Amino acid sequence: MVQSEAILHRSLEELRAALSNIALAPKDGGAIALIVVRPDHGVRETPNEVWVSAAKGVEGDHWSKECWRTTDDGAPHPGVQINLMSVRAAEAIAGEPARWPAAGNNFFVDLDMSPENLPPGTRLALGTAEIEISQEPNKGCNLFVERYGRDACVFVNVGKGRDLRTRGLYARVVKDGAVCIGDMVRKL
Repeated sequence: MVQSEAILHRSLEELRAALSNIALAPKDGGAIALIVVRPDHGVRETPNEVWVSAAKGVEGDHWSKECWRTTDDGAPHPGVQINLMSVRAAEAIAGEPARWPAAGNNFFVDLDMSPENLPPGTRLALGTAEIEISQEPNKGCNLFVERYGRDACVFVNVGKGRDLRTRGLYARVVKDGAVCIGDMVRKL
């Protein structure tokens, strides 16, 4: 995805003004608004449906081929297998849905991502699949700064933005299944 230099980044003040809306996300379940598969670095596909599995994560995603985090034996780390981001946080940070895939999250869903609502170990139905929230933190990095600006990175990594997990969260697949746009993600 190529970004136009004409795209302005949101200020920290604008992002903080969105916190109250982000905090109002549903607690028990929400619909999947966007699915993103990353077949290679910087490449984003937005299918209407994907298969997720404990062996491969999101089918076609580069996690199973080249993960930034590995286990002691060199395998992709299951704690960062898939990642979810709040649609409310994505909208506050990136604006229109066409700019969301650059974040690198696989599923954009209207759900309260806070650790109080979804502590590590929480299981969620994701389409016909089941996932478990990981302890791994999802943080803004240099690529996040490039795509959304330094203020967005500060917003997701510090204070209330971090507390609400506005950068999203990681999970691992515990039951294989199909996931479609519009499916509900719900607590089990």
